[in-house]
Amino acid sequence: MLNHLWLGMLVVAVLVGGFTGQLKGMADGAIDSAKTAVTLALGLIGVMTLWLGIMRLAERAGLVSVLARALRPLLRRLFPDVPPDHPAMGSMVMNIAANVLGLNNAATPLGLRAMRDLESLNRHPGTATNAMCTFLAINTGSVQLISVNAIAVLAAAGSKNPTAIVGTTLVATFFSSVAGLVVVKVLEQFSPLPTGESRAAAAATNDFREPEAALKESALAPLTGVHWLALALFAGGFAWFLLRTAFPSTFGLAVPADIAGQAAWIRVLNAVSILAVPFMVAFFPFYAWLRKLPVYEEFVEGAKDGFGVAVQIIPYFVAMLVAIGCLRGAGVIELFTLWLSPMLALVSFPPELAPMALIRPLSGSGSLAALSDLVNTLGPDHLVTRMAATLFGSTETTFYVIAIYFGAVAVRRTRHAIWAGLAADLAGIIAAVIVCRLVWG
Repeated sequence: MLNHLWLGMLVVAVLVGGFTGQLKGMADGAIDSAKTAVTLALGLIGVMTLWLGIMRLAERAGLVSVLARALRPLLRRLFPDVPPDHPAMGSMVMNIAANVLGLNNAATPLGLRAMRDLESLNRHPGTATNAMCTFLAINTGSVQLISVNAIAVLAAAGSKNPTAIVGTTLVATFFSSVAGLVVVKVLEQFSPLPTGESRAAAAATNDFREPEAALKESALAPLTGVHWLALALFAGGFAWFLLRTAFPSTFGLAVPADIAGQAAWIRVLNAVSILAVPFMVAFFPFYAWLRKLPVYEEFVEGAKDGFGVAVQIIPYFVAMLVAIGCLRGAGVIELFTLWLSPMLALVSFPPELAPMALIRPLSGSGSLAALSDLVNTLGPDHLVTRMAATLFGSTETTFYVIAIYFGAVAVRRTRHAIWAGLAADLAGIIAAVIVCRLVWG
């Protein structure tokens, strides 16, 4: 699938660029995208190093297994191919939690770690397993409580209520996530693995080798009453920080302009998003130290893989972003928008939203630029602008996610993952338009 898609993108870009006289733009787009791909991949090294080190501490201290056990009933239904106690379960939980909180800098490294754990169960290297496709569908469904970037764009443009899209985004992202999961589960029945191995046989694989980073609970120092008190004080301190951030006036502090007038629950969610990373960066080492682990040494050991993972994804990243850059440079997206406008008008789909809808699965920066252009053209509180902001928060850059996640484990045959991701995008686009019309008319 990916072979045909990638070749098709390049061929279409050349043909359109030749007919429109934009071959130079296509060439420039390819070169710029190649540079951007390498820059982005290398930029992941520091973030990857940090979160792989933190993840190792969480594993060694037993926190990941605790999270996985708490969500085991749901995870076993979504991932029947993965043994219940496999480290991949915990890695996926951490990634999903980071996505829900809108912590993109944490979600991507944790997602890459989850893909590597899933690859350890893969009996067909180079081919995506059912579990990998399902995990990608969850990520492209883009479940998150707050779309921070979209709200920031609206607020910067002087919107009277930039957080008005929070509710519409939650509704739209619910439909995009459900659509992605439904499609991925249906298509896996028609897209068997090369050997035709059944899911039941794969689920019976319990002889996985537990990674060295995971320790048995009995090998850890037990938590005493003093330890539990220290953990309670730690949690209480962050709860105080959260309240102070969400309701500064209660503590005699000035209320920042960006949260003035927001509903209480919006303030709390914003505060959670702000404090989540500091909490995890401090809590995991602290908990591991209480379990008598050498926290610095363990962190460094886990962080060693950060550089290797970031470098490994460069070829896959370059290939996908170059194809996307060629399409944009050749004017393919603009041409599609022009062709689709009459048909979109028949179904009451705003033609102004078409570029955003076409770009969103391809490029995060491109779709953010399209959103900014709508804000500047129509205003931050226009109905179409709010549709675009809702769309931005309820869908994901499918091809970016596929390139970076599958590239990390050298998967070339993606099976039905792309179709599931695009189904999630389409559902999110339709839901964004409908729910915004219902709310704002």
